[in-house]
Amino acid sequence: MSKVLIIGAGGVGQVVTHKCAQVPEVFSEICLASRTVSKCEKIAAQIKRPIRTEQVDADNVPELVALIKDFKPALVMNIALPYQDLHIMDACLETGVDYLDTANYEPLDEAKFCYKWQWEYQERFKERGIMALLGSGFDPGVTNVFTAWAKKTQFDEIYELDIIDCNAGEHGQPFATNFNPEINIREVTAAAKHYENGEWIETKALSKSRTFDFPEGIGTRKIYQMYHEELESLVKHIPEIKLARFWMTFSDNYLKHLEVLENIGMTRIDPIKFQGQEIVPLQFLKALLPDPASLGPLTQGRTCIGCFIKGIKNGKEKRYYIYNICDHAKCYEEVQSQAISYTTGVPAMIGAMMMLTGKWRGEGVFNMEQFDPEPFMEKLMIHGLPWVEKQI
Repeated sequence: MSKVLIIGAGGVGQVVTHKCAQVPEVFSEICLASRTVSKCEKIAAQIKRPIRTEQVDADNVPELVALIKDFKPALVMNIALPYQDLHIMDACLETGVDYLDTANYEPLDEAKFCYKWQWEYQERFKERGIMALLGSGFDPGVTNVFTAWAKKTQFDEIYELDIIDCNAGEHGQPFATNFNPEINIREVTAAAKHYENGEWIETKALSKSRTFDFPEGIGTRKIYQMYHEELESLVKHIPEIKLARFWMTFSDNYLKHLEVLENIGMTRIDPIKFQGQEIVPLQFLKALLPDPASLGPLTQGRTCIGCFIKGIKNGKEKRYYIYNICDHAKCYEEVQSQAISYTTGVPAMIGAMMMLTGKWRGEGVFNMEQFDPEPFMEKLMIHGLPWVEKQI
């Protein structure tokens, strides 16, 4: 029985709060905090058990420290924006409380995925005797655990890894993103990068594509190569990997709108002067686009996220595919959020459960693949993200 502080009340924060509330034997008390407390109160009203709500600025370390000291959680779950990771980690260091997030730190003025900043907290967390678990979402998160599971149960050696993310859902909007528009567009428009034979190779955003036949009736879709942070940690902790890539599907409609927005400068992240004020075009665009949380009741279809892995078992080459399929409408029925938020929020809850029940413990800063994947894989089956594995 443990207290948990959840920071962030967007679509993912809503799922995390629902899912933690479903497991009172682990999460005995829950506090949900956000810059906008009304969002917390709206989520709390959806849940039958009492949820404490608080206002906090996740960029303000003294405010975070004061809240942590007042609530006294065993764990702080950072479900806020990647820009705020280091501030929340600083607050955890000051108060001696464990930390978890779903995405690595990203500087506000540069669209750059890199674990360097958070890995640099290793010695400070270790000296403080506390634990940080990084990237406990789906990708990163479950994809890391899938890879660790494959290494433990299917392969003697993994030499090729393709992480493939498909959203086959439809929301009926002319243009919308399924999670925070600012983070989504920064991610998609950044240069692609993959790992090959000990080197990182960079290519123009969305310049490499191919088709992939997705299972269970989703069918053949075009996938585009991108960069995602789990590649960085996986090739570090499973150094035998020679080739690691990340792929994602996009509709032609999404790409057409994105191209136009890029061409007219609306995806820029540098400030510009407008009517005597500084604005960031991408932040202004975010204010115009539909709130991803509003897409829940509109979205139909399924997601399919998994790992396609090649390697060696008993001296023979082996090909293996492990994936999850998640239904948007079923997610909304359960937690009033669509599958993109659900597939991130459920693993965040399970990662917290692993820490609070002692299944995953350590002092310092850790990525998901550094722990035994088996207890996490068991909980995915129980809490809404069942997985399927196939020998190809």
